Amino acid sequence: MPQSSETSYYSLLGLHPSASVIDIRRAYREMSKRYHPDTTELPASLATAKFQQINEAYATLSHPDRRLSYDLKIGYSRFGVIQAPADLHRPVRYSYDYSKSAYLDASDRPLSSGEIFALFILGLTFVGCLLLAIAIGFARGEAAFQTQSPQPTPKQQISSLTQSPSSGELLNYNFSIFKSTIS
Repeated sequence: MPQSSETSYYSLLGLHPSASVIDIRRAYREMSKRYHPDTTELPASLATAKFQQINEAYATLSHPDRRLSYDLKIGYSRFGVIQAPADLHRPVRYSYDYSKSAYLDASDRPLSSGEIFALFILGLTFVGCLLLAIAIGFARGEAAFQTQSPQPTPKQQISSLTQSPSSGELLNYNFSIFKSTIS
């Protein structure tokens, strides 16, 4: 890695260029607490300048695209760092700590109490709707599964006659339908 006259963002945070996102976040928090103008005992002008440099370094290194372009600018390649471990053929005797993975996003964060409450209300609503549907099913019982056959309309009754009716029968039938609709 070529050295430049000014310090790199990695050395400013006290990290190696292959540091994970979590390591970058931890180093930034530690350094920002140390150099924050309100909490440090350093002179205000020195603390402010150092704090701005730390913020600039973190803003660059926490964003994947900016970090990649910065690595190219300083001449660091991630491809040269990836190597097979020396003890490849020995059994692993320790569990892997996934919290140190470099594949976590810098914007990952735990859910806030408001988000947890909203998820709780959403789950409660879902369970309530499910219980309501079951209760309605039990309350209706067998009535929910019974189908009612529709009443035949007068036209269907006329067409269902097997014999061709005489004109008098048809007239009497129409008159009886007319009387039933009026009353």
